[in-house]
Amino acid sequence: MLQATPLDTDAQQSTRINLLDFDETGLATVFEGLGERAFRATQVLKWIHQQQVTDFDAMTNLSKVLRARLAESAEVPLPEVLLEKVSSDGTRKWVLSVDARNRIETVFIPEPGRGTLCVSSQVGCALDCQFCSTAKQGFSRNLSTAEIISQLWLVNQRLGALEAAGANPGRVTNVVFMGMGEPMLNYDAVLAASNIMLNDNAYGLSRRRVTVSTAGVVPKIDRLASESGVALAISLHATTDSLRDTIVPINRKYPLAELLAACDRFLEQRPKGDQITYEYVMLDGINDSRDDAGRLVGLLDPHKSKINLIPFNPFPQAEYTRSKPEAIATFQSRLQAAGFVTTVRKTRGDDIDAACGQLVGQVAARGRKGRLTADARTDQTADSGPVGA
Repeated sequence: MLQATPLDTDAQQSTRINLLDFDETGLATVFEGLGERAFRATQVLKWIHQQQVTDFDAMTNLSKVLRARLAESAEVPLPEVLLEKVSSDGTRKWVLSVDARNRIETVFIPEPGRGTLCVSSQVGCALDCQFCSTAKQGFSRNLSTAEIISQLWLVNQRLGALEAAGANPGRVTNVVFMGMGEPMLNYDAVLAASNIMLNDNAYGLSRRRVTVSTAGVVPKIDRLASESGVALAISLHATTDSLRDTIVPINRKYPLAELLAACDRFLEQRPKGDQITYEYVMLDGINDSRDDAGRLVGLLDPHKSKINLIPFNPFPQAEYTRSKPEAIATFQSRLQAAGFVTTVRKTRGDDIDAACGQLVGQVAARGRKGRLTADARTDQTADSGPVGA
């Protein structure tokens, strides 16, 4: 009888097929390879993701012979929960072990009428954005599709158990790829995981409720436009190339004009009325002036853009401080006056270090850190496939 087992990619590699690694199309190929009809993929997808069953013996609409074969050749491994913290505002954060050396974070943020899960796509990040806690930890490796989708699987399980016990923790209605890592540098795994999230036989999320965020990997924005229906968010954070080159170094490879042109191309392949969300972290005295707000108005189209202002969440070794409330309010008013839908992200989970990358470093130091140089970082963002450890 197969039970869910922790992932450990540093241990001896399993020869079994990890069924969490496949969307429905991929699972159909797996079952065809086993000599089974493709519809078995739909059945197993429902068992794993909707019913949260990982014991093949319990998948009662499969034949005994197939269940036995799956028990011998397949598995549904899950990450180990190392730490779970709950904020006074209801935010929940998990530190997960994906192998003997590497840790990731997953954050659930409940709000009235919705619950947003922020998932990680890499262990660490290579882009070295200067205001990001994850960037200070360096880059270790990409996550597999299984390691990405298992974050959603695990959180649904935890929230469901709390609800069954009489609590009201909220439910996941939205998923954002805004956790540790640059999703576009792990494109194939992110695409497959998002396909599972959108699939009605798995999680059935609306395409507008799954958002992939990028600091600006232009070729992958073009691929996403043609290969997926998910929403797009851009980590913008500056209105000039000179500043963005410093605080978001990928701008040296794909400057603002190229990035914004890719955003226009993205929307050309989307239904009328779709918008892109632009994330803008508010750094005191760095990017929060009236002139910055005016330049942002000139860069974007209010009919195609939503702007999310993010008060900076300080962390140890941070070189910046949060913009003053009055500066954020003035910045927001200038954007709203120009017709932009502009929100200010509420700071959530401050008491549990819920900003991306803060908590994982407190649990255990990762094995291999290492920051990329500017030239190497530029090379890694070329359209040559996802980076890997």
